[in-house]
Amino acid sequence: MLALSSAATVAAAVWAYLVVGHGGYWRASQWLPQVTGEPGRWPDVVAVVPARNEAAILPATLPALLGQDYPGPLSVILVDDGSTDGTAEVAARLGRGSTRTLRVVAGTPPPEAPEPPEAPEAPEAPVPPDAAGRWAGKVWAMAQGLRAAGIPAGSDPGRASRADPGCGYVLFTDADIGWEPGALRALVTAAEGDDRDLVSQMALLRTATGWERVVVPAFVYFFAQLYPFRRVNKPGSRTAAAAGGCMLVRRGALEASGGVAPIRGALIDDVAMGAMIKGQRGRCWLGLSRQVVSVRPYPGLASLWQMVARSAYTQLNYSPLLLAGTIIGLLFSYALPPAAAITGLTLLAAGAPAATAPAALAAGAGLAAWALMSLSYLPMLRLYRLSSLRAPGLPLIALLYAAMTADSARRHYAGRGAEWRGRTNRTRTNRTRLR
Repeated sequence: MLALSSAATVAAAVWAYLVVGHGGYWRASQWLPQVTGEPGRWPDVVAVVPARNEAAILPATLPALLGQDYPGPLSVILVDDGSTDGTAEVAARLGRGSTRTLRVVAGTPPPEAPEPPEAPEAPEAPVPPDAAGRWAGKVWAMAQGLRAAGIPAGSDPGRASRADPGCGYVLFTDADIGWEPGALRALVTAAEGDDRDLVSQMALLRTATGWERVVVPAFVYFFAQLYPFRRVNKPGSRTAAAAGGCMLVRRGALEASGGVAPIRGALIDDVAMGAMIKGQRGRCWLGLSRQVVSVRPYPGLASLWQMVARSAYTQLNYSPLLLAGTIIGLLFSYALPPAAAITGLTLLAAGAPAATAPAALAAGAGLAAWALMSLSYLPMLRLYRLSSLRAPGLPLIALLYAAMTADSARRHYAGRGAEWRGRTNRTRTNRTRLR
C-alpha cells in the first residue's frame, strides 16, 4: 500500500506540472491572432489538395474551397492520387462554372528509392520508411501539386527567401475539409499581419456518433499535450507542429527549403512540415478553428482505431523503448490515479487500522490527480460542445489509446505499416530490404 500511495503522490505532482507548467496545452486558447486591418495587397494563394478515392466526399467540400470569400487570386490544384472511384471526374464536374481556377492533376506513382547497400548481419532494428529516400504517398501527391504550381519538389534550397514580398502562399488542405466562406481570408490576414511563414489550424473533427464523441476530443487533447500550441507559436521554441488539414505556407519558405523534398518520407507530414519551417527559422502558428471542419465520418470504433493506429508507432520513431515508455506513461499518468483513489477509499471504508495512513494518502493523491486531469479535459469537451460529465472518463479513453498504440507497433512488425486512403506504406525491419 505504501508503494501505491507513493506512486499516486508522484502522479499528482505530474498532473500539477501538466496543468500549471506544460505550455497551457489544455486551455484550448489558441485561436487566429487578431490583427489590425487587412493586407493592402492580397497575395496569390494556390490550394493543393491530395485526393485518393474521394469522389463521395468532394461534393461536400470542394465547392466551399472554390467559393472562398477571398479578395485575392485563388486557384486550386487537386492531385488525383491513383483513385479508382472517379475522383478526377467528380472534381472536374464540380469545378465547372466556378469563378476560381481548378486544375485536376493526374498523380503518378512515387519514384523508386535507390537500393540500399548490402550490410553485414547485425542486431535487428526497425528501419523508418524514408531511410532509403522513399516518398510517402501523401507527400508525393503534395510535391506533384507544388510542381503544378511552379515549385519543383527538388528546387534548390535557399533560392527564395521568406522576406520575398508578394510571393504568395500555398494552402495544403485535405479533401475532407469543409471551409466556411471567410476562413481563407482570415488565415491570410493573420499570416500577413503577424508575419508568419506557416499558419495552421486544427480542423474541427466530426463528433456525430457515440464513438466519435469518445475518441475525437481526446485525439486533439493528446495531440496538444505532445505539441503544446503556445510553444509551437513562440518564436525560438523548439516545439514544432502543424495540422495537415489546413496549412497555409509562405511560398518563399517552401522554395527556400526545396519544396517538400526534405520531408519526402514523412508519414506524419504536418508535424514534419512544422519542423521543416521552424528549422529554417520560420515563424509558425498553430491553433484551433470552428471555420475549418472535417466532414469525414468515422461511424464505428474500427475506423477510429485505424485513424490512430496507422501513425501512432511512426510518431514514436519505431522505437520499442519509446513505445514501452509511452504505454507505461499512459498507465502511470491516467490509469494509476483512479486506481489508487478507488483502492484507498475501499481500504478506508473497510476500516483496516494498519493501512489507514497509506490508504488515506493513496486516496487523496489519486483523487487530486484524477481531478486535475478531468479539469484539464473540460476545455476540449466545451470546444466540441460535449457534456463536462465525460471528463472523469478520460482514464478509460487513455487506456483505449494505449491499446491503439500497441496495435500500431504490432502492425509495423507484421509488415502492414501505415495506410493513407487505401495505400499501405509497408515498413519492415532490416531482415527485409526496403523496396
